[in-house]
Amino acid sequence: MSHASALLVIDMQNGPVAIAHRAAETVAVIAGLRERATAAGIPVVTIQDRGAGLEAGTEGWRIVPELAPAAGESVVHKSSPDSFLGTDLDTVLKARGITEVIVTGFATEICVDTTARQALSHEYDLVLVADGHTTSVRPDSGEYAAPGRSIAHHNEIFRHLGFPGRSIRVLPASEVTFAAAEELDSP
Repeated sequence: MSHASALLVIDMQNGPVAIAHRAAETVAVIAGLRERATAAGIPVVTIQDRGAGLEAGTEGWRIVPELAPAAGESVVHKSSPDSFLGTDLDTVLKARGITEVIVTGFATEICVDTTARQALSHEYDLVLVADGHTTSVRPDSGEYAAPGRSIAHHNEIFRHLGFPGRSIRVLPASEVTFAAAEELDSP
């Protein structure tokens, strides 16, 4: 089945990235995907959270320089873990004929997980980039799973998640392929 893909980059802002597990590696993986998507003519949609500690215009709110949106790229502002709730994300994607979202960003258990599941509910196919999402650094003691375990856990859940009529794939960035909307029209 053909897809028209869009790359979603969720909450890769200075504040969150400053507390992220494997921050530099995750930024590099997403930057590589951005470069490949742009070269393939695939839309990149940057999701930018705002709220307490991420007030619009502050340094912590800004997208990290390596992932700054290019002129003409869509930026969606959200105020909850769900990138679709109260935003124009669905409109932006549908206007471009997008049928599949490739999800990356911060934080694995919260905004990445919520947006990935909501994408399925909004009838998009899903690619979760296994090495393209991360969560906060935290002690191995306590109730939270350690960051590496949490990322692995979410990747495994999505590998086994069934959602009628939807394709769900968990792929390392190196195996992600991009399909442009124009390609769908060719025989």
